[in-house]
Amino acid sequence: MKRLRSTLDRIDSKGYGAYKDLSGSHDFGSFTLFVDRVQRDPFAPPSLIRVRTRENAFDRDLFANQVRRVAFEDFLTRSVEREIRRVVRGNRGSGGSGRVEIQRASQVVLPRTSMVVESGYVEARMAVGLPARGRSVDARAARTVLLEELPEVVRKGLVPAPEGSVDAESSRLHVETVEDADHLRGLLPGLDLVAFVADGAVLPRESGASDRLLEEGAVPFQSPQEYRVEVELPNRGVVSGMGVPEGVTLVAGGGFHGKSTLLSALSWGVYDHVPGDGRELVVARGDAVKVRAEDGRSVSGVDISAMIGDLPGGRTTEDFSTPNASGSTSQAANIAEALEVGTSLLLVDEDTSATNFMIRDERMRELVRREPISPFIDLVRPLHRSLGVSTVVVVGGVGDYLDVADRVILLEDYAPSDATARSREVTRRFPPRAALTDRDVRLPQERTIRASSVDLRRGKRQSARGRGLHTIELGRERVDLSYLEQLAEAGQTEAVARVIGEWAATGEVRGVGELVREALASASEKGLDSLGGFRGHPGEMSLPRAQDLAAAINRIRPLRSGPRM
Repeated sequence: MKRLRSTLDRIDSKGYGAYKDLSGSHDFGSFTLFVDRVQRDPFAPPSLIRVRTRENAFDRDLFANQVRRVAFEDFLTRSVEREIRRVVRGNRGSGGSGRVEIQRASQVVLPRTSMVVESGYVEARMAVGLPARGRSVDARAARTVLLEELPEVVRKGLVPAPEGSVDAESSRLHVETVEDADHLRGLLPGLDLVAFVADGAVLPRESGASDRLLEEGAVPFQSPQEYRVEVELPNRGVVSGMGVPEGVTLVAGGGFHGKSTLLSALSWGVYDHVPGDGRELVVARGDAVKVRAEDGRSVSGVDISAMIGDLPGGRTTEDFSTPNASGSTSQAANIAEALEVGTSLLLVDEDTSATNFMIRDERMRELVRREPISPFIDLVRPLHRSLGVSTVVVVGGVGDYLDVADRVILLEDYAPSDATARSREVTRRFPPRAALTDRDVRLPQERTIRASSVDLRRGKRQSARGRGLHTIELGRERVDLSYLEQLAEAGQTEAVARVIGEWAATGEVRGVGELVREALASASEKGLDSLGGFRGHPGEMSLPRAQDLAAAINRIRPLRSGPRM
């Protein structure tokens, strides 16, 4: 601390580059400050620092296994973020002067690079905007940030009470909530379920732009008796809720009655949620994929032959490529790509699907005899029978899906009920307008992708980085991930970009599934830090799912791929 103070005194009013003299470690007694990377000027991205406590005084039970460790690291990340908002004033000069940040956590709990909990210490990774007057060092403001505000953030955000402000009861609730959700998700296959929604869960969100709980006017979820399941969790004990069985489940109801809200909650059920989110015990199979139409996306070498037959001119769809997919071909490609990397549950909403992909009535079948598209209604049962892939479909206007549903859940005024028997009566009174085709479905051919088709060059350097939640920058190429609805936070996008960048630099030809599985296995084994480009603070990253990593790779427009030989 004395060395840091004297260095600041020495470089006061010098050019901003003098801040590089702060690089290295600084002993504060109760913690060590590591200055890993110093920004070029006050308008550049902030400097990267780490603070490592002298000891770990927390109860060892809070991080006794990997699930608990991830949950506790998540809790401490939020604790530090909260204290930064309370303690740090910011705005101490030009550019980002005085700003202190830690990776912003979403409503879900993920492995992140923001926090490391070990038996002997706790380490938080942060960013600091070193203060400047114009483009000169402002040592007085820097002393306030580094010698006053930062130690207060550490004491309140990383030290247990009573010495610090981290509450033992809150941290235990956080860890146990995550552990229960993870345990519940693990129970699903053994119960022949693909999802579970606990009684009392609150599904509606604050707004279309916010994933936070809608606190006023939300109706708590109550399971229909026919679907009620009781499960025992390690911390909460026995809980009840709606179990969604394997097979084909239809969610029906009028507009604004909660159909899409339920489907959205199931799609987010691949993640664990924080206490107070409302969806703490809403879980789905971890490999569930929400699929939709995506007009205009590029497709490279994907086998969509199970859904779309040969095209005019004899073009095969076993190796289909296009720079501008239609609604139906994009949705077919999205499903084929999900099957290729591995999924046991597809989530489909009529509102975001291509009509000609979802259904084709008798009149159109009679008029258009040479239609290459096999409507999804003919595929949902074979997908489960042949491949073990279940489907939850939300419909409000396509009654023909009643003929293929194993069960029907009706939502009225946000309350679910079992409408399976009633739907059977409806189908007897109103027979299907078109005969259903029953056939087997095979997995799409696995593809290889060529790293040489991804150019990372941007001027004299190479670039592979995330730009917010829905954009990846690979050299001069920008990859649009706007339709990947299960990406939770920008840290996942950054990790995806780094994986792609490392693969592109190898020049290798790899199978999509092989690349994704190996990359995530390595990140899980070595930690996300292994994707960092330098020692120390690795940058802000969160662990993505295999399905989302593969989906991002598949949306690289210059990508070249083909069937695996």
